[in-house]
Amino acid sequence: MLLYNTLSRKIEEFKPLNPPHVGMYTCGPTVYRDIHIGNLRTYLTSDILKRALTLNGYKVISVMNITDVGHMRYSSEFNRQIDPVMEEALSEGRRPLEIAKNYTDKFLEDEKKINILPADVMPKATDHVKEMIEIIKVLIDKGFAYVTDGTVYFEVKKFREYGKLSGNTLNKMDQLLEAVRVSVETDKKDSADFALWKKAEEGRLMKWDSPWGEGFPGWHIECSAMSMKYLGRHFDIHAGGEDLIFPHHEDEIAQTEAFSGGKFVNFWIHTNYLLVDGEKMARSKGNVYLISDIEKKGFNPLAFRYLTFLAHYKARMNFTWKALEASQSALDKIYEAASGFEEGKIGCAQIETEFNQAVNDDLNMPKAVSVLWELLGSQNPTSAKAQSLYKMDEVLGLKIKETAESFKNIPIEIKEMAYTREKYRKENNFEKADALRRQIKEKGYTVKDTEKGSQIKKTHI
Repeated sequence: MLLYNTLSRKIEEFKPLNPPHVGMYTCGPTVYRDIHIGNLRTYLTSDILKRALTLNGYKVISVMNITDVGHMRYSSEFNRQIDPVMEEALSEGRRPLEIAKNYTDKFLEDEKKINILPADVMPKATDHVKEMIEIIKVLIDKGFAYVTDGTVYFEVKKFREYGKLSGNTLNKMDQLLEAVRVSVETDKKDSADFALWKKAEEGRLMKWDSPWGEGFPGWHIECSAMSMKYLGRHFDIHAGGEDLIFPHHEDEIAQTEAFSGGKFVNFWIHTNYLLVDGEKMARSKGNVYLISDIEKKGFNPLAFRYLTFLAHYKARMNFTWKALEASQSALDKIYEAASGFEEGKIGCAQIETEFNQAVNDDLNMPKAVSVLWELLGSQNPTSAKAQSLYKMDEVLGLKIKETAESFKNIPIEIKEMAYTREKYRKENNFEKADALRRQIKEKGYTVKDTEKGSQIKKTHI
């Protein structure tokens, strides 16, 4: 299996540290608002990667963190450093952990809707503050960190390999300063240094006791603590969005390797941005879309999953409603074809091999999807097509078999409504026919008028 490694900047053959076991960590959401489709694209990459590794016989332990304590960051809206979880709690009049639980539950619902396999371990930052403090203590003792008035900073210049992931090395200080220019801290030795622990400001709700006084963890230390606890100090794969390469993942490497004295992660996998109509998503533009927005327009959330397969995870993806409509149409054709297949038996070995080769070629999902359509258009027996299609879907995750089964089992009630509607159409009573079409749609089915009569399809599973 070949994967592009951000650390080496090249495609490498994947070799696990302890075969057949693979440890994989994905940077999860900060749960202070709904997770948008751009975030979900990143989590879909991790899902496909886990499925692909399983296809290759590996036993994957996947970890995805939940950041339920906000890290301080610059807000152009407020023109100051803010903690987004705190701000959301204050705006809604609820406690921070209530906000975090609410949006964690919503995130898990959205993951389920697009059939992302749940992580084997999903640790919360607030449950691992003790581990973070212990790491910070070691970094101070080793001389990699220093305390200034209750805040602890990592001294970047002490870690000689800083910048090996992003290229933002200290001898390119202009680039580094550009990336951290929003920082307003004035008590650091160097503008490139980053906070491991922050002194709690007056009135802060989420804070913990520490050797340096009341405070809260920095953003980067959370992932180091949780990934090492569940996967060890050295593990196979760390995944996330391309926007996390710097400073988050760069700082993770620095503090973790300074702490352990050895290599942190072998493969770094990053998913590129999702654009909307060619533009970056921004709430000010009103183009930040959620899975619920997709559902409100009548689309199956799995149509979005299919749409993400049409662009390589390393390439930028452009989301449009027209593209989603085409993906929904393609998905329906797959379901409809599968609903007419005989029971799966011996598969199409050559086509399955082509599919596996595409997946193992750095998760080349556009190629994998083209192989799927090659299978559907082939002259192989439908029983062979079914066997191979369902095998492919163990990676694709489009729920093909169960949806195809639902297509075969249209309830009598729906069939009777469609029959009555067809009768109204023949009588030119289009008002009653349209009313029945709407009722059928509300029950999760669509009716398509053809020369051979009405065809009923299930729209959601």
